[in-house]
Formats: sequence, structure tokens, C-alpha cells
Amino acid sequence: MKRNWWSKSAKLCYRIHRSFSSSTVSHEPFKSPPFLPQRRVVVTGLGMVTPLGCGVETTWKRLIKGESGIRALSIEDLKMSGFDRDTQSYTFDQLTSKVAAIVPCGAGPGEFNEAMWLDSKHGKSIARFISYALCAADEALRDANWMPSEQEEKEKTGVSIGGGIGSIGDILDASQLICEKRLRRLSPFFVPRILINMAAGHVSMKYGFQGPNHAAVTACATGANSIGDAARMIQFGDADVMVAGGTEASVDALSIAGFCRSRALATKHNSSPQEASRPFDCDRDGFVIGEGAGVLVLEELEHAEKRGANIYAELRGYGMSGDAHHITQPHADGRGAILAMSRALKQSGLSPDQVDYVNAHATSTPLGDMVEAHAIKSLFSEHATSGALAFSSTKGAVGHLLGAAGAVEAIFTVLAIHNGIAPLSLNLNSPDPIFKEGFMPLTASKEMQIKAALSNAFGFGGTNAALLFATMS
Repeated sequence: MKRNWWSKSAKLCYRIHRSFSSSTVSHEPFKSPPFLPQRRVVVTGLGMVTPLGCGVETTWKRLIKGESGIRALSIEDLKMSGFDRDTQSYTFDQLTSKVAAIVPCGAGPGEFNEAMWLDSKHGKSIARFISYALCAADEALRDANWMPSEQEEKEKTGVSIGGGIGSIGDILDASQLICEKRLRRLSPFFVPRILINMAAGHVSMKYGFQGPNHAAVTACATGANSIGDAARMIQFGDADVMVAGGTEASVDALSIAGFCRSRALATKHNSSPQEASRPFDCDRDGFVIGEGAGVLVLEELEHAEKRGANIYAELRGYGMSGDAHHITQPHADGRGAILAMSRALKQSGLSPDQVDYVNAHATSTPLGDMVEAHAIKSLFSEHATSGALAFSSTKGAVGHLLGAAGAVEAIFTVLAIHNGIAPLSLNLNSPDPIFKEGFMPLTASKEMQIKAALSNAFGFGGTNAALLFATMS
């Protein structure tokens, strides 16, 4: 029976081959590829899990009030349950940074309940960064009212969710098994738990989305790149709807130790955690490691209008660049940031003086914040120095979410446009000398009309991304 099936298949292939071979071969050059009409991309759904709480409404309310999601680190936060207590205590004592921006967990309002996202079929393969993505994606899809049941709609819906470093905690646990010569105890789900693309994979499986399945990994620019890439997939016609964003669960012993060794983390405010992340402030000394996820539903404009979707903003520009300079430090003149922002502006068709707000990447590092401030000042010129341009870094409230940062901050930027409120920069008590007169980050949330706004995200390796959102009117 099997041989007969293969025989029929071979005969079919032979007939198809002969039909092509026997046809007249043209020596004319190929025609140009089909012309693709301009497809505009809009935001129709938002979802997030952050150190300020689980959900968009909870996070946004606390953000604009000036509240902080940063707290003291504990031994339990290191996720070293497989190690003896002495090793845990020693590791904790060795860490120079003892603050973190941690997602509040539990079953109460505004808390993340991990058990809700560990289904019986795939639960063992779902690491924390994946469950954050599932939670944020679910909120975004419900917000967009997009739960397609038709096969064609599922085929035109894709997922683009990236991460920065995945589940380092699982890698630490696995290495412990090797040290103890217990490798046979290694979970068969080890690899699926650490793969960055599994966040996008689980979201697509949960909802049956069969469009592009994509996962960017560009360090701290990951979230922004995932959103920008998704927008281009819609513009190119690969999908009508994309679930896009970034996720991270990096509060663990090895991740924190690694960043401590690179002297990237804040260490001066261990006794006052909520003051540790202070973008643009003279007393800044490094970033506060954080975790969470941000997911947007992006949609082709006509598709969104046809189904009566609520439109938050339009994604008009996406700019990228490389510093080509250093593995962790930006070039002093900010050329990479300037290129990314300039390219986003060019694609949007807007001029610098039409931008009302910039959500800066500023992580609270001495060099990075100054370089970005210089880039903003150089690009926006008098528009910035006159005080007409509002800008801030929201990392004072949520810390640095690494691979999720660009997505969460893109949502903050969209909400700033939608709600007419530019969020503040926390802990800006003594501004860096680069700031003078009108050129000053916001120290209080400001009600204002925001018709266009930029969101910046920069990462190790010199990768830069900028997203430009605008109102539809």
C-alpha cells in the first residue's frame, strides 16, 4: 500500500515536471515583482506586566503618579532553590547591587498569577519570561477584541515577541546538575524553556496564529525591534495583524552577577531602593535590573477600520542603526542614536519640530544618559532647547527591563499620545550639566497635547532602534 502511494506520487511529480519542461522556455527577463500598495499600521491593543503591576491600567496609573516598582533584593529573588543555603547566602553577599524592579506576584488585583499561564499540556515547558509574554499578549488581544476563529484570519495573524537573555535561571540549575553528576535528572523541557523564540511560539500555539512567527534578540533594543519588524511585515503584506513586543525574566543570581561584574548596575542606593534608578541625574551610577513584558496588537489600518477596532495611534516610523564602536558603550557623539531617530523621522514624513514627546532609553548609566541627551539636543536643536519638546525616561519607575524595555516603553509612548499625558522621570534631583533652561527632562507628569512621539531603545553591541507613533488626526 505504501509502495503504491509513493508510485502515484512519483508519477504525479513526473507529469508536472514534463509539463514545465515541454512548455516554451522564454528568454525574456522576469517581470518586476508585484507592486505593493502602501499599508499603514496602527495600534489596536495593549498589554503589559511590569514592576508597577500586572495590566496596562494598573501600571499607567502608578507611573504617572510618580510611584516606583523598585525594591530591595532578597535571597529568595535569586532563584537558587537547587543550591544549599550557604551557597545562596555567599552569592547574595557577593552581589554589589541589591535592588531590583520585580513584578509583584500573587492572586490579588494588579498582581501576576503565574499559575494562570501554566496549562496542563505545555506547563513544564513554560519559563517565567514565556508566562509574562502570554499574560501581556492575552491582555493586548482582549483589548483589541481580536480573537479570530476563521482559518483565513488566523493565517493573516502573526507573532513577533523577542527577549534579551531568556531563562538564565534554568541554565544555572542545569549546570548544577552537571557539577553534581546528576545529568540524567536534566528536564527534557530544558531547551524549550530557554529558547528566546518560545515566547512567540507559545502565543501562536495558544491562539492558533499561523502568520509570521518571529523573535528578535537585540539586547535592550529587542522590544522595539520586535515591534518595528512586525510593522514591516504588515506593510509588506505578510500579515494583517501582528502581536508584537518583548519579554524578560532576568532577576536571578547569574544575570545579576554578570551585570555586576560588568559594572553596569546601580550600587550606591542599596539602602534606598526606590532612589536607585535615576536617569539623567548627577548621582546616577548604573541601571536597576528589572523584568516584565509589553505586547501591542498592530494592525493594517483598513483592516482595523473595517472591523471597528479602537485605534490608539499609528506607527509611522521605525529607524535602526549600529554604533560600530564598542560592545557596551555608545559613541560619545551619539551618532547611533541620532541615526536611528533620524531614520524613524524620515520614514514618518514628519520633521523634528512636529514631535511633542520623546520617551528616552536613558537607563541611569553615567555615559549612556549623557550621550542620549546630547543626541536629542543635536537632532531636535531649538525645538528641544526652547522647551517645546517634552522628554523623560520612565526607567526611574520600572528599572531596566532589558529585552522587554523597548516594548513596555513603546506602550508608555502610545498611552502618552492617547491620554495626553507625558510621564515624568523619577529621582531627577540634580540634573546632569548638559541640561539647561528649557532643555530639561520632565520631573512631573505633564498634561499636554501629544500628536507625535518617539520611543528610543538601545542595546549592547551598539544596536539602536527608534519608533515614532502619532495620532490619526
